[in-house]
Parts: sequence; structure tokens; C-alpha cells
Amino acid sequence: MVYWLGFCSVAAGLAFAPAVQAQTRPYIGYVYPAGGKQGTTFQVKLGGQGLDDVNGAIVSGDGVTAKVTEYLRRLNPQEMQLLSEQLRELRKATNTAGTARPQMMMSDDSMMMMAAGEGKKKKPSTLDAATLNMMGKLEKRIKEYVQTPACASIANIVMAEVTISPNATPGPRELRLVTPRGVSNPLRFFVGQLPETTRPAMITAPIQILGKEELALRKRPTNEVEVRITLPCTMNGQIASGEINRYRFTARKGQRLVITTHARELIPYIADAVPGWFQPVLALYDASGKELAYDDDFRFKPDPVILYEVPRDGEYVLAIFDSIHRGREDFIYRINIGELPFITSLFPLGGKVGSETLPKMKGWNLQDAVLTPLPKDAKPGIHYLAATRKGLVSNPMPFILDTLPEAFDKEPNNSTTNAQKISLPVAINGLINRKDDWDVFQFQGKSNDWVVVEVMARRLDSPVDSIIKLTDASGKVLAVNDDCEDLGSGFNTHHADSYFMVKLPSNGAYYVHIGDTARQGGEEYGYRLRISYPQPDFDLRIVPSSVSFRTTNSATLNVHAIRKDGFNGPITINLKNPPAGLTSAPVTLPAGQLVARLNIKSNLKSTKEPVRLAVEGRAKIGDKEIAHEATPAEDRMQAFLWRHLAPAADLVALVYDPAFEPPPRRVPPKLPSSLAGTNTLAMTKATAATNTPTVASTPNAPAPSGMQTNAPAGTSTNTVTAAKPKFTKQQVASRLRQLKLLYEEGLLTDEFYCEKVAECEAAQ
Repeated sequence: MVYWLGFCSVAAGLAFAPAVQAQTRPYIGYVYPAGGKQGTTFQVKLGGQGLDDVNGAIVSGDGVTAKVTEYLRRLNPQEMQLLSEQLRELRKATNTAGTARPQMMMSDDSMMMMAAGEGKKKKPSTLDAATLNMMGKLEKRIKEYVQTPACASIANIVMAEVTISPNATPGPRELRLVTPRGVSNPLRFFVGQLPETTRPAMITAPIQILGKEELALRKRPTNEVEVRITLPCTMNGQIASGEINRYRFTARKGQRLVITTHARELIPYIADAVPGWFQPVLALYDASGKELAYDDDFRFKPDPVILYEVPRDGEYVLAIFDSIHRGREDFIYRINIGELPFITSLFPLGGKVGSETLPKMKGWNLQDAVLTPLPKDAKPGIHYLAATRKGLVSNPMPFILDTLPEAFDKEPNNSTTNAQKISLPVAINGLINRKDDWDVFQFQGKSNDWVVVEVMARRLDSPVDSIIKLTDASGKVLAVNDDCEDLGSGFNTHHADSYFMVKLPSNGAYYVHIGDTARQGGEEYGYRLRISYPQPDFDLRIVPSSVSFRTTNSATLNVHAIRKDGFNGPITINLKNPPAGLTSAPVTLPAGQLVARLNIKSNLKSTKEPVRLAVEGRAKIGDKEIAHEATPAEDRMQAFLWRHLAPAADLVALVYDPAFEPPPRRVPPKLPSSLAGTNTLAMTKATAATNTPTVASTPNAPAPSGMQTNAPAGTSTNTVTAAKPKFTKQQVASRLRQLKLLYEEGLLTDEFYCEKVAECEAAQ
């Protein structure tokens, strides 16, 4: 159980590269909590890499804003040594009662810190407050330091403040971070309606070592193991390795509780985990500890749902954990619990464009619930419907619109002898009514005609795992299909919908059979079956969903074509209504090719904030020109191997000036002339010119913190001899950069900073 933690993004090491050189696209691996209630302001923690100088956050949709409040980059052992030394000095200074000590000049934003020890008692001074504040920051950074994180690519931390307006639309959004050199990938972020409880955020999880896995377990305080909640409620948490989170609540007899989980929906793919996501398990217990309900997924979706009618008044406990007891910071969940509206199925699963007829819904707590209608101008494609009851919005359900004539499955039609007769083209709305049920449809075909048979079920949240076949009048099987991959369905890992396109051999009657591969059925096993002549078409996915440009430079995006019903013609791809200063030359995706590279040129020096782009593809199909806008997507890896094009809401771009350097948060002080002229600095310079310390009375004097001496054992300490410097220019430059960054982050005093800079200057 240690292998999954070992493989993280190869680019993690770039997090330590100098900001001026770093061209890594900003990346975020988690946001916690992954949502909040309407009308609230709260703090979230994000983990990622390539986030140096992060300066903004953007959230898709209406009514949600976010701003960055703090960036905590991952520190290296040498920097931790400096922080430990600084903390020791501050503790020593604050513990020296009644003794005057040197002034410590803080930066402008921290004011001036003056030494204590003056004769008469005073109220706590600025020095005391600033010193205590710095000591607290140092203690926190040192306590949370992990030398070898379980996943280095999420070990750089950003704190942000999120504000959700009271009238923000409930449901999923996308959150991104912005740095001076690019925009990150998006992560799911939910606007909720219920009161929320959030467990304290995890610190960076350490890597598990074979045979010592217990060292990676979270040391959770006893009072945090179980949290008491009041229904209804949303619970936010993170699961550590081997951890179980529990929630205790009171419920009344007859309450119809809906308990839903967002986990895999928040982070759909984790590259270094098997399975390739957090697989949560829910268990419900009574006050005596008896298990009442259990779920590790909902139908074919990894996120579990418990639907439970309370049998008696009393206390109950809900537990959540990973199915194979893994965990770390990005194993994040949101659980909603209460008498909430919840749709389990719609029927039919689709309709014709322009129709105002709404499907019937089944589920829990839907009395007097109203299904929100689609806009009258809704176009063909998948849309989402939700029900509202007492102001609470249900889970959204997919509903497809197209232009084909509609028909409904009519029983009995279980064999060729009682097959339901249809005319092509048609979209049939049907049900696999019972276990081992088959529906059979008959149509008249002509020799050499091409016919397409396609099922939409799993892509519309139906539990049907379809299988289809085509037979002729004699019963001969001409085509059969179980699963067909759809690259446009980026979050699916089991492409259970069926498809084939077949050329008919002769005139006559043909039969389409549809059933469930697992021989299951019931009133929620709906499907939509298209039987038609080919409708050549295409969809586009553009990767990645954010792009950055250097001043007056260019960048390249990959455009993936999803060809439908045998369409094999060329597709011309270009920017659609680009903002001023961004252009692209059209690129043609040749016949049969699936991937093209679109080059976008910038004539701008920079953009003040990210701008949204749209990419369009055009193709001649028959006598019509068809145009489709590309869907932004992220190329994601699942469980070390499988790749998916996960759709995103927006394609965003940023133009930046590579010479631009953000102003420092604190301006480092210059080395005081008083320090430059001291005997200490002269002695340090003498030390740096030798392989040994120079003062006989201090034979064990250490080298500057973080720099190792090269003196052989037993070497005399009384002699100063000419020798090459112990440290290269690169080592000294690295040390100076570390000091500058730590100072800017408010982790070093002016005095300590100047002393360490003096050591570096002496070492050259």
C-alpha cells in the first residue's frame, strides 16, 4: 500500500527554480474546502506547484470572488536550518530579561523593533508584538515542514479568501489561480445552500516508507475524530492515510435522509493513485454502533449516496473513509445531509429541440418540487435539469436535445416475433423494465444503405450498461456492440454506451435488439436509442484550458477532433472573435487526422488580467458548412496510464512581460557599514579564505549556516593559508536568494538577514 504515493508530477522539482526562469504552467492539485454557503466569506487552502508570485484567483460563473492572501512555498532543508537558527535567536532575545540587546530593524510594513530591557516597566511594545508574531510564523512553518512530501506537486500552499454572494447560483464552478506568468488548471468548487462545517486543514502529508507506514498517519486530536452536526448540513473534510472521519447527529423518526458525497467529482483523476481517484465509503450507524446503511458508490459513479428513512428518534453517526484506507491532502470531500430533494432518474432521457414537455422525475423528497425548464432557445446537445423544493435545489440531471423524430418503447417487444415497427430516422425513448429484458425494433432497409445504431444511457446518468445487435429476417447477426469509447465524455472511465454503423446487405426487414449487459433492469433503467442513417459531424476539444504568451510571442494549443458517423473530411480551425492583439492563422485538420496544433500569436506587451478565448472549427459536410466551438479541456492521467480529456468551462489566456518582476513584499536592508567594519566580518573573510577556522580559541566554530566546511580532520586551526574559496559563486548566489526570499516572506529580522548576507559576502 505504498506504491501509489511514490509517483507524482515530474515537474515538481521546478517549484524551486528561480522565478525569473520558471516557465512551468501554474498547477493546483486541490482546494479545501471545495465550496461554501451562499452569503459567506471564508478561507480556502490550495496546494500546487509553479505558483511563485501568485497574485490572483478567478472563479467561473456569477456571484463568487476570490483573492489570494498568502503564499507558502515549499522550503528546502537549508532554508529550514536558517529558520531554526532565527527562531533560536528570537527566543534567546525574548528570554533575556533586563538585559539591553541590539536594535532589530524590521521592514517598513512591520515598523521598527526596539530592544527591551529599559529601566521601567512598559506596556507590550511594538517590538514584543512583532517579535511574537514572527516567532509564531516561524514555529508554524517549522512544525508543518515535511522534507519528503507524499506528493511534491501539491506541496506549495496558497491561502485565498472566497466570498459568495447570497444570490449566487447553487452548483459547481471552476476555480483557478493566476500568477504573473500564467493561469492554472481549473478545479471544481461548489456553491452550497446549507450550513457548513469544515475540519481543520491537513498539513502536507509525508511519503509512506515501506514497513513504516504508520509514520505517515495523521496525528488527529481526539476532539477532532468525531464532529457533532445539526441537520441539514454540508461537511467538508480531508482523509489522511488510514483515517475515518465521523459525524454525530440527531434525527427524528420518519425523516427521509439524503446523504450525498462530492469527492471524485471534485478531483476526477489522481495520476499516482490506484484507483485513479479518492474512492470514498459512507457508513451509517445507530447510537449503539450497529451499521444501518453502507455505500461505496452510487450505481456506476464512485461517489456514494445513502437514501435512508429514519426508523426512530435518536442519535446516529455517519462515517467516511477511503475504500483501501489511502489518504493525503487531495483526498477531499463534501457531504450534504438532510431531507434534501434528490432525483434518481428522469424519463424520457431526452427530447426534440423546441419541445416544452418536461420529463417525469423520480427520487426522494420531491413532493411539490418543480423541475426547472430549459430555455426556449436551447440548442441540440446535453443540458442539465434540476428540481427546486422549499428553496433547495436538487442534484442536476442530464437531458439531451436533438432534431430527430421521437418514439417510445411499447411493450411487449421482447423478440423478433413481436418487434415494435419503426421508420427511420428515429430516437426511441425506452426502458429496460425488468431483469434480462430485451427490446426489439423492426425497420425496413435497402441494400447498400448505411445505418447507425447508438445508445445514450450511461452518458445520461442511467444505470443501463447497454448491448445492441442487428439481425436480418433469418436471425443472422450482422453487427453487435457492447461498449464504445466517447472521448467527448471526459469524466467517464467505463464507456458503457453502445454504437455501430453497418452497411445493409440487401432489401428487407432488419431488427435492432437492445438489452443490459449485466441483465439488470427496472423503472430507472432508461435509454435513448438512435436508429438513423449516418449524420456526419464532429466535436472539438482544445488542450490545455489555459495558455500564456511572452510579450509579442506565440503559443500553441492542441485541438482534438471527435469524428462522428464516419465523417472523415478536413476541418478548418481558427480563433473565433479574438480579443485585440491576439491572432491565429487558420490550421486545417486533414482528412482522417485527429489532432492539430493551433498557433496563436500575441502582439501585446502584456494583459492586465486573463482574457477568454474561443476556438472554432468549420467543415463542409454535404452541401452545408458546419461550425462548432471547441470545448476547453485538461489532459489528465488516471492511475499511471490512462489519459482523459476532462472538459473545462473556459479557455483563458494571459500575456506577460518576461522582464517584469513583481515588487518585493519587503525590501531587504543594505548591509550596515557598522557591520561591514567589524572584526567579526574580517574574521569571517579570513575563515572563508581557508579550509579551517582561523581562531584557535574556537576550534569548533561552525561554518556559515547551511554551508559545509571541507577541512580534513586534525587540521591545525591556528594558521591562515592561501587556498581557493570553499564556496562557488553559484552556491553563494543560491544562498543569497534563499535569504532574500525568506526575508520577503517576513521570516527573518533585519539583523539576522544582514549577518547572513555578511557571511555570504565574506565567503566569496
